[in-house]
Amino acid sequence: MATSVEIVSGLYAAFAVGDVPAVLGALDPAMQWNEAENSTHADGNPYVGPEGAGGLFMRLVTDIEPFAVHPENFIDAGDTVVVEGRYRGTWKATGKPVDAQFAHVWQVANGKVVRFQQYTDTKQWSEASTP
Repeated sequence: MATSVEIVSGLYAAFAVGDVPAVLGALDPAMQWNEAENSTHADGNPYVGPEGAGGLFMRLVTDIEPFAVHPENFIDAGDTVVVEGRYRGTWKATGKPVDAQFAHVWQVANGKVVRFQQYTDTKQWSEASTP
């Protein structure tokens, strides 16, 4: 079985090439996905299971073009993986760029993601989305 870091790094690789079915396939049906408090997309917290996460992904790619996630550092803590990186893109409705730092905390059990928590620069996201 793949390690937690291998599973999580595989998710970023799949997302980078637009393979959303592979990303969703790695999520436990009952997993909980939480966007950072006060972020532009936290109104759906918690997003539950692949359906909830898939709906969030659609919102992100609809709002930001191109929406890109750049992981830079993977911290292996066994079943928990912390990833530091940056989001980049342009908010379509305003034309304002986003280049925001993030930290993602992933929890993996039995080869599936069971929990995700995002931390990011919510002020930058808010400013980019405001005309």
